[in-house]
Amino acid sequence: MFFFGIEHEVAFLNQDGKFADFSCTKFSDFQQIVDQLPFYPDDYPQLRVGDANIRRKRWYIEGFERFADSEEVIDCIGKGIEIRTTINSSIQDTINELNTSFNLLRQVANKFGFSPILISFNPYTSEFAPNPPLNEFEIKQLQADPDEQTAHIYMVSYGPDLNLSIANLPTDKLIDIGKKFTYYSPYIIPFTYSSPFLNGSVWEGLSVRTFIRNGKRPATLVFVENEEQVIKSIPSLTKVARIPAEIGRIEFKSCDSCDNFSIYAGLLALLKGLALDETLPGRAMIPNSELHKLSAQLGFDHEEIFTQAKQILEVAEIALQNDPDIHFLKPLKDMLVTKKTKSHQLIETFKQVSSIEQTLQQTYI
Repeated sequence: MFFFGIEHEVAFLNQDGKFADFSCTKFSDFQQIVDQLPFYPDDYPQLRVGDANIRRKRWYIEGFERFADSEEVIDCIGKGIEIRTTINSSIQDTINELNTSFNLLRQVANKFGFSPILISFNPYTSEFAPNPPLNEFEIKQLQADPDEQTAHIYMVSYGPDLNLSIANLPTDKLIDIGKKFTYYSPYIIPFTYSSPFLNGSVWEGLSVRTFIRNGKRPATLVFVENEEQVIKSIPSLTKVARIPAEIGRIEFKSCDSCDNFSIYAGLLALLKGLALDETLPGRAMIPNSELHKLSAQLGFDHEEIFTQAKQILEVAEIALQNDPDIHFLKPLKDMLVTKKTKSHQLIETFKQVSSIEQTLQQTYI
């Protein structure tokens, strides 16, 4: 039996129509939105709260936590608001919950002058430097976790975690599926490309986020029960579960964000099919950085990327057979026909309006 979940990061324009990142937005600006959103006690213990108590709800501020010279969190530099679904036994229920949570977020954010927009990489800066500089305790904390050393990347990028788990699956099989997802990541992620801007202008490719991020941060993360099951790698493929509900979870982390949630449904169905498949041979401990960069620049216009994407879609379709989730693959199949991603649409809109903000205002509609 499969279980599903989505973590979806949302960026905003503020009431002045400016991109609301850490350069102009305080933690309290985002927290006032989260404070007005509902709390569901029954969500726990399946959702992780964390020591800082920032993740108390289905919505929380995604950002960089600052510490004193101890475990005490003294600030959080926000980049946006993350929505996370609870654990669902069906893809449709997961998408329904995400839709409901997003609509609630948009309604409340609008009251404070914030408008959700789709972007997967900060369109104005590719750098994040903590101010004030990190203290000794913070440096030691980051050095202990290789993934945390790439805060300068995750603070300027926005993307989902597509989560699935399979009941009673042995750890070695979970890790094998994680390796499979990592290997085929460059061919899966073009379905989501939505980050064509860099430093205030149009970039030469389709996904700045993929070009900069992948190879340095995990493509897939598998949560295991104990330290003995962790396989050392940089970036990480495995991690010890922080709460019991995380044990056995496979997080696919490579995608750009989508404003059409049917694409997420298609990707969850694709991942489900790839997990069931026993024919594809590809496995990788760490992401292929060069192949991800090629994918980020050309997407489906590159022959190998297109051919492999078509193959894994066909393989997933065969693996799903009579599974009703097979119909979620249709938006992905349609995209392969046109070879057009969200980035193509954003670039075309930008050419017409000559404004990144005006372009982004036409997302989530």
